Amino acid sequence: MVTKKESLERLAAVRLFEGFNKTDLRHLLDVAKVVHHGAGHTIITEGDKGAGLQLIIAGEARVVRGGRTAARLGPGDFFGEMALIDGGPRTATVIADSEMTTLGISGWDFRAVVRNRPAMAWALLEHMSGRIREMQKREDHLRS
Repeated sequence: MVTKKESLERLAAVRLFEGFNKTDLRHLLDVAKVVHHGAGHTIITEGDKGAGLQLIIAGEARVVRGGRTAARLGPGDFFGEMALIDGGPRTATVIADSEMTTLGISGWDFRAVVRNRPAMAWALLEHMSGRIREMQKREDHLRS
């Protein structure tokens, strides 16, 4: 069983939340749900509408894009962060390779928390701006 303190530490390690203070993270933890997945369970499916983020507490999973394994995930890793913001289609399938426990945050709960905490919204804007800049740099590097 993961303690509240450990859950807060793991939330703080999610890159999307790096600008959040401990109070912000506690608000997220208040709306998060512990979810158990059996080995072999497809947690999310590429192309389906996204509904939220999953932070892996225990167990392992694989990320599949276009039918090929793109990555392996374990405790501390997360997926579905874009769905918190836009609810758009999933960019990959994630399958539990073992019994798994995740901490799930739905997009609607996330939006409700952020709506009441403007500093969180600003931190998200800064993060997303940074990600766009990183992508532009990589794109520029590939062109040169």
